[in-house]
Amino acid sequence: MKQAQKLVAPLAEAFAKRSFASQRFAARAAEEVVAVDNAARKGCDGVLEVPSRLLMGPGPANAYPRILNAQALPLLGHMHPPFLKIMDELSEGLRYTFQTKSKYTLMVSGTGHAGMEAAIANLVEPGDKVVVGNAGIWGERVGILSRRYNAEVIELKTPAGTTFSYDTLKAALTQHKPKLLFLCQGESSTGTHQSLAGLGELCRQTGTLLLVDTVCSLGGVPLFADQWGVDCIYSGSQKCLSGPPGAAPFFLSERAMEALQKRKSPPATYNLDMNLIGDYWGWFGKRSYHHTGPVSTFYAMREALAIVSEEGLENLWKRHQEMHHRLWDGLRSMGLKPFVEKDEDRLITVNTIKVPEGVDWAALVKNAMDTYSLEIAGGLGPTAGKVWRVGIMGFNAKPQNVDLVLHAFRDGLKRQGKL
Repeated sequence: MKQAQKLVAPLAEAFAKRSFASQRFAARAAEEVVAVDNAARKGCDGVLEVPSRLLMGPGPANAYPRILNAQALPLLGHMHPPFLKIMDELSEGLRYTFQTKSKYTLMVSGTGHAGMEAAIANLVEPGDKVVVGNAGIWGERVGILSRRYNAEVIELKTPAGTTFSYDTLKAALTQHKPKLLFLCQGESSTGTHQSLAGLGELCRQTGTLLLVDTVCSLGGVPLFADQWGVDCIYSGSQKCLSGPPGAAPFFLSERAMEALQKRKSPPATYNLDMNLIGDYWGWFGKRSYHHTGPVSTFYAMREALAIVSEEGLENLWKRHQEMHHRLWDGLRSMGLKPFVEKDEDRLITVNTIKVPEGVDWAALVKNAMDTYSLEIAGGLGPTAGKVWRVGIMGFNAKPQNVDLVLHAFRDGLKRQGKL
């Protein structure tokens, strides 16, 4: 006991001195210490509870249990060698998923919008011409974003539910010879799938970089970055890859990197500067601190890309296609019709269904959630109030989930006397 007291006494004395020093500092700084306001103390009281729901809207989709479990692993430092190894595995997994040999792949720390802004901020300089294919809300936002970076935006518009023809895009590129052409492969607000056939070669003929949004299509439909001549791609983690929101898959071609290196001025963003972020990811042969990567989210995405690799892209694409057909076989049996009229323009990962005249679309959505804990979404942007949107993505692209969606549609329509 006496020995313990001898050990504790110096610690107590040091603590008293530190407390006294803190009091002296507080007095010297003339900071007024008042009673703590506890009004908001109960805002995060107790253990978090979250309802279980089947997310069959446009995203996020449900995640594989393996991906969720990865987020509970012990944290590593963002510059620790074991974590840098995970980042290297992410880069390699993205090379497979994007189908590229480019070393310029990474996860942007942020959602798909962060990937979108990273693409524009790094590839566009003030005064550059940017042709934006606006087929829905995502083309609209890229146009807004490009203007904020002082680009000269040439906006091409097509009616909701349609896509751009090769001839339309060729005419625009021939006339304007822009620095950048933007297209959305999978436009989730309208349910369209934009063909990229021949556009990579066309862009090279006009000295244009090809930027493609694949937020809701990566992993769900074919994509060959190198073969198709795409120069920059951004995507999302929470759709066909079935990860949590918060990481944006990102790719640059050699042409895009050359354009970045030849900028007259640095990107007008520090947070999304690919010269700096790329250095953190080892693009240039070394590693330097830029920001603290979202460690647990990157664990999850490492597992997500491992699952993609284990299943194989061909099988993954086939599974999405089969579930898309299963959905539409059932919907058509109820008399429901696709919003996108042409088969070749129809996106298989986010399906848009016309709301029949006299049907309360919101009531059907509410019944699906209240009765089945099932998310079905309404329209967005140009399709608001006109369609339902059903996502068939990643972990959720399986028969029992599609069948529950069909059951919810039948029930919802019957309740309104439409079946």
